[in-house]
Amino acid sequence: MKRKTVRVTDKMQRGYSYHLVAPAGRNFAPGFEPELTPADMLRLGVFGGKYMTDCRKEFPKSWFARAKLSPERRDPSLNFFGVDASQPLSVWREKGWLHPDDPRGWFQWYCRYYMGRRMPEEDARQIKRWKQIRRHVAQLKRHCEKGNLTCRKRQRQALLHWAYDSRRI
Repeated sequence: MKRKTVRVTDKMQRGYSYHLVAPAGRNFAPGFEPELTPADMLRLGVFGGKYMTDCRKEFPKSWFARAKLSPERRDPSLNFFGVDASQPLSVWREKGWLHPDDPRGWFQWYCRYYMGRRMPEEDARQIKRWKQIRRHVAQLKRHCEKGNLTCRKRQRQALLHWAYDSRRI
């Protein structure tokens, strides 16, 4: 694969660039098997539609063809489950969950990883966090009837934010 450089200019990053070294959507680390692509997530409705409104140029246009976005402010009604399941970015900063290269958090990391960026140490950290979220899948299975999408809607929405397809639980 020919190495491509992506230059980022959006409201949160200027002068940042990264290299795509893997084919898009392929060659993921062993054990990292997200159930949803970034395009799937945007189409379903995640993060109240506000997450990706100013950085479309960085990613494929096809991701945004049917994305549920809110350019003005977060709108939880756009989320698949119609509930707010996000913590403010300020909480992510306080907890130290952000990497300087991905100031928007896990989903930004996932989008860039999906596109083919690799940062071994950060990839391992984010994949570990992704695996830890799986405990919510077990909780849904324990407390909800299969297919009951009204059971634990906030937890289901949170799983969508981490590329787990909670509609199948």
